[in-house]
Amino acid sequence: MTNSIPEIRDTELMFVIGSNTTEAHPIIAMEMKRAVRNGSKLIVADPRKIWLAEIADLHLQLRPGTDVALLTAMAHVIIAEGLVDEAFVANHTVDFEDVKAAVAETTPEWAETITGCPAEDIRTAARWYATTDKAGVYYTLGITEHSHGTDNVYSLANLVAMTGHLGKRSAGLNPLRGQNNVQGANDAGASPVFYPGYQRVQDPVARKRFEEAWGVPLSPHDGLNLNVMMKALNKGDIKGLYVMGEDIVISEPNCSALEVGLNDAEFVVVQDIFMNETCRFADVILPAACFAEKDGVFTNSDRRVQRVRKAVEAPGEARPDWEIICDLARACGYPMPHYSGPAEVYAEMAALTDKFSGISHERIEAEGGLQWPCPTLDHPGTPTLHQGAPLIGKVEFQGVAYRPSEELPDEEYPLVLSTGRTLYHYNAATQTRRASGPMAKQPVNFVEMHRKDARRRGLNDGEVVTVRSRRGAIEATVAVSPRMRRGCVWMPLHFPESNTNRLTNDAGDPVTATAEYKVCAVQIDGIAR
Repeated sequence: MTNSIPEIRDTELMFVIGSNTTEAHPIIAMEMKRAVRNGSKLIVADPRKIWLAEIADLHLQLRPGTDVALLTAMAHVIIAEGLVDEAFVANHTVDFEDVKAAVAETTPEWAETITGCPAEDIRTAARWYATTDKAGVYYTLGITEHSHGTDNVYSLANLVAMTGHLGKRSAGLNPLRGQNNVQGANDAGASPVFYPGYQRVQDPVARKRFEEAWGVPLSPHDGLNLNVMMKALNKGDIKGLYVMGEDIVISEPNCSALEVGLNDAEFVVVQDIFMNETCRFADVILPAACFAEKDGVFTNSDRRVQRVRKAVEAPGEARPDWEIICDLARACGYPMPHYSGPAEVYAEMAALTDKFSGISHERIEAEGGLQWPCPTLDHPGTPTLHQGAPLIGKVEFQGVAYRPSEELPDEEYPLVLSTGRTLYHYNAATQTRRASGPMAKQPVNFVEMHRKDARRRGLNDGEVVTVRSRRGAIEATVAVSPRMRRGCVWMPLHFPESNTNRLTNDAGDPVTATAEYKVCAVQIDGIAR
């Protein structure tokens, strides 16, 4: 996030797109609801009438996968009506002409034919956003989990830059991280293209820094990202897999193909706090400690590094992840240092990374959470990024063009399926399906659909049906819902006995290779009992 979570309460306009915030990020949603009570306008762009849409000033109920059409039409309006922040563009950006050319013909009327959103609503959204001082954009996986997810993000960044909504409080471009400490994991280098602190693997200066610190030569080439790895596993190009804190059989798309790859793999290790579906394919299972059983830090969506303190002893042979990894490295022949604890591990990372140089366990204990960049021990941290000027020097505009999703509905598979999470379960539900409360509220998988789509198929609310795509079929319970638009259905991913990701498309974005969880074609059939 360019801005901080507490800043949300002071915003004057929120543009929430591709984020069911009240269910996926309920704490952040509390700040959004507080902002609405304080008078902030709220624009929601989502194919479903999510709860936030019910309190929104404007709901753009676009067709799944048409975000670029919507956003480029908004850019068209902002440019055509003279609402661009010319001073910001002139002083802090480059290549704005590329965007002008890309959106010259993307009128709201054109976008209406693609998105299904009324042209005047698109104009209203653009005008409100461009003319409001404290206007923030908030998005999550509904923007990124597409075969054109990078274009979606570029389009949002273009809107932020052309209106000058960067480097000021209660504004900015704010991706809401999908899981606990995802931000911290990426900060620490859990990426195929970055060392800690977002230092590029291909940068010889950065590579030399880490080679000298770690005492080994490092590859100059980027590694494989997750979706590419899963496909390589299925092809037999990857022979072994180390899975830590993730139930990939539940969370990865087209998981039937993934299971074939896992069966054929020569060696699979799973390191987790509970037995999960991926453990069925494991040769070795390493029991890990949960958050309450270890010390360390977590970093939340707004770059705030916070302490995690051990409260209880880990059961049985379970150990903190860092201890397991260090012992494994030594067993493999690398002379990993014998760290005194996670504070020393973090200190090593901070010493090699300017962004975190001023952060330590000791300082967090004394002062509370700190937001990076925090380059020195007397630096207060950075709640709002890019104040004064963009950190990279100039914002680079990106001209993008709308292109359809990889798999569109047809006669055989006439419905568009999108997937996500619910309030009651968390990701693969490895933890929440062990708790009586969430299971009482939501015990089985379901498929939300419009009443007319259900009626056309002779289906009733609560009926068990078969949902099938080109990749597989599962059973689920019909939930006739006023939240859905016609032709679209929605399912959560939390139920291993009815695994929604047997249906989803593993087609990847050409830049990030992130899979297209949010759009695939399906059919729904009743079951003869």
